Amino acid sequence: MKIELGENRYGKAENRVVRITREQGTHHILDLNVSVQLSGDFDDTHLNGSNAKVLPTDTQKNTVFALAQKFPAMEPEVFGLTLCEHFLDTQHHLTRVEVRLEQYLWDRILVDGKPHPRAFQKNSTFTRTARVVIDRTIGKSKEAYVTSGVEDLVILKTSDSEFTGFIKDHYTTLPETTDRIMATQVTAKWRYDSHDVQALKRKDFAKSFKQATNKILATFADHYSLSLQQTLFEMGKELITQQPDICSVRMSLPNKHHFLVDLSPFGQENRNEVYIAADRPYGLIEAVVNHDDAPDANFIWPTW
Repeated sequence: MKIELGENRYGKAENRVVRITREQGTHHILDLNVSVQLSGDFDDTHLNGSNAKVLPTDTQKNTVFALAQKFPAMEPEVFGLTLCEHFLDTQHHLTRVEVRLEQYLWDRILVDGKPHPRAFQKNSTFTRTARVVIDRTIGKSKEAYVTSGVEDLVILKTSDSEFTGFIKDHYTTLPETTDRIMATQVTAKWRYDSHDVQALKRKDFAKSFKQATNKILATFADHYSLSLQQTLFEMGKELITQQPDICSVRMSLPNKHHFLVDLSPFGQENRNEVYIAADRPYGLIEAVVNHDDAPDANFIWPTW
């Protein structure tokens, strides 16, 4: 029996970087959690213990902080592209670099109704995410794959949602409903169809992110839902329709169940007014919505 080394990578995970940009008395915060993973020719390291091609993870950490200082504050996606390029350009045995970023958002504190230029409060509503991969192979130019996203975006609507016509068997106890609370905690990731590193670095990712999250919220609010699956598809479809350079949207929507409380033992009628919020177990709806004309619409990164 022959034992072989399979796909592998290594890096420095969760580097917490806070970059302050001072601009004529007004300060800006870029608060990131940055993880780096390097892939390449590491057979000798795994098989023979040679570290000749190993860039220490501590060096990777230092690089993240040094580049954060060297360049003006960048959007997470552009910072990820910059890091990928640096590692590929300086470590020629690498074939692939992946950088994952989470941005924690801060809002300016209002003083007498005006945003303070140097004081902030953390926005805990959601987290902005980005994932950047640059691949290269012998004889090929570098190709970039950029995904932006949002996590922990909790949304709820109190009507315009029903759930009927489902399979009923011996174990079914759930009643049909034509008027229910629908709530979820959105994790969404959308991928841009361009593979050109320099073109991607010029993109206005902040504007794209704002448009995407606003479209998710507006579609959820306005769409009459027959199921969370249907609403997921509508949100992905509307996001891609608004931004045609987005070729794929991957969404994960846990169903944050709200069940009517039975008040009949107390001689009371519950007119869709009192609910119990159940945190578990929960339904989990996941799907990918693709723009079928875009290149590599079905490209899926490996799951680690």
